[in-house]
Amino acid sequence: MAMNPVQFQAGLSMTQFIQRYGTEAKCYRALYRTRWPKGFRCPKCASRPRSRFRRAGRVYYQCRACRHQTTLISGTVFEGSKLPLTAWFLAMHLLTGSKTNMSALELKRHLGVCYDTAWKLKHKIMQVMTEREEPRQLAGFVQIDDAYLGGERNGGKPGRGSENKQPFVVAVATDEALEHPTFAVIEPVRSFDNASLTDWGKRRLAPDAEVFSDGLGCFRRVVELDHAHTVLETGGGRAATEVKGARWVNVVLGNVKRAISGCYHAMRQAKYARRYLAEAAYRFNRRFRLPDMLLRLARAMTLCKPWPEPKLRGVDNFRG
Repeated sequence: MAMNPVQFQAGLSMTQFIQRYGTEAKCYRALYRTRWPKGFRCPKCASRPRSRFRRAGRVYYQCRACRHQTTLISGTVFEGSKLPLTAWFLAMHLLTGSKTNMSALELKRHLGVCYDTAWKLKHKIMQVMTEREEPRQLAGFVQIDDAYLGGERNGGKPGRGSENKQPFVVAVATDEALEHPTFAVIEPVRSFDNASLTDWGKRRLAPDAEVFSDGLGCFRRVVELDHAHTVLETGGGRAATEVKGARWVNVVLGNVKRAISGCYHAMRQAKYARRYLAEAAYRFNRRFRLPDMLLRLARAMTLCKPWPEPKLRGVDNFRG
């Protein structure tokens, strides 16, 4: 069997990472070029001329036009952090360079910080990934399936209605032959009912999308959104996952579930499932250019607004 060039491409090795981002100065220069690729621009008036000075060990930039003062990390998701940029860059590299997930506990051991710090660091990075995936729409031939995170509680309601299960939709766009996946959307929904799937379809399917799914009734709502819809007779068992039109959505779904169950002993899926699923979608959708993933994430983090801890913890899957 021929090697998959995407799967076996060279990423950013740890040796290369240390050479490029092994010191605070290197990380600072990389983040500066990422935030202001054409040179400094005032976040208040967009003017370019500026002066530079130090205060309390931190570099400040003052706009010569409006006198506004800012730092490299002001107004970004880095704001308020006391961690060195080397810790941030290492965390970003570990979370994007890994083929599977990395828990906050493991991240804590790599960075040499306390668990609370590692948790906040990971969730801020996952929040950035979530915001980058939020506007994505799938076009062309789209395979969709339903799934759940979590399991039954002792003495709780069994089956699909369990209060400890978070339903989510996984959708994968492919080429015309249905053989090569391009992009994916993995997102929680309130339930598998008509209203939830109609809302999901409006946001996530491009006008020209043609949908392939199993016989779940709520998936038929895509027809009302003017999408062609093919219902696949998948049957059951392993053979159902190999049906043409359903194969890639099952491959992606299997990878996501294995990565999550193999990494996290417990997760609050009712609050944070959107972030965990967006992390998987973010890596999948940028798998074609692995060496560029770190700087692309750094750019996204400079565009993301600050997320202080109360706001970071106060979200749930459908609020925040």
